[in-house]
Amino acid sequence: MLEALLKTLVWLGLVTAGATYLRGRRRLRASRYAPPRWRLALYVLGLATIAAAVLSPLDDLAARRFSAHMGQHLLLIMVAAPLLVLGNPLPLVLWGVPAGVRRALGATLRRGAPLRTALGVLHATTVWVWHVPFLYDAAAGHEAVHAVEHATFLSTAILFWWPIAEPAPRLRPGPHPGLQILYLLLATAQNTALGMLLSVPERAFYPHYVRLAPGLGISAVDDQMLGGGLMWSGGHMYLFPILMILWRLAREDVV
Repeated sequence: MLEALLKTLVWLGLVTAGATYLRGRRRLRASRYAPPRWRLALYVLGLATIAAAVLSPLDDLAARRFSAHMGQHLLLIMVAAPLLVLGNPLPLVLWGVPAGVRRALGATLRRGAPLRTALGVLHATTVWVWHVPFLYDAAAGHEAVHAVEHATFLSTAILFWWPIAEPAPRLRPGPHPGLQILYLLLATAQNTALGMLLSVPERAFYPHYVRLAPGLGISAVDDQMLGGGLMWSGGHMYLFPILMILWRLAREDVV
């Protein structure tokens, strides 16, 4: 019952997010500002990725396989979050809601607002904290905890990608490209470190998956090593935006 309710809420949230974005886009077009279609396409693809991660059979498999659970995390952090940010959602979503709601949301997003500060602190620790065995087991075994885990991964990942994609609102000058590259290299390093921690020791850390492994005919250690390998390799996706930053700098030098 709880699982069905949570999935229904996710569906409603995705539909609402999509409809609000489209409504805001229509309002902006009516005011003679036409947001590019490619941003709409990326935003819709980001919503579709969330659905693929948490509403598809992958979600059921994640309750039984550590590697599938890790795949969910990578989809949310490395695919859905940057796609949503590249969709430049805030101006369109804000224009898609009533004026009173727009003012309230704007207040939560101003510099120094408690919501921004709290999520920024959470972003620095969320990936490692959720991989502490008792928390990871709680998420794998309880739907409500699992939903909170996904929500924190997605929200903090959106904040992580914000200074790289630099969507609106730009509350201050964007970071120097060198700092962006350093930021992404540090993210690659910590992701690789966690992946190595999970895959190299050949020891299963998570009792939930150890209990289920014999019934599935798999090795809990091998499954964890596969999940750690996914994180290890998935972390190298941070190198792609580094290449894009370097390409942009090269073009500016040519011009």
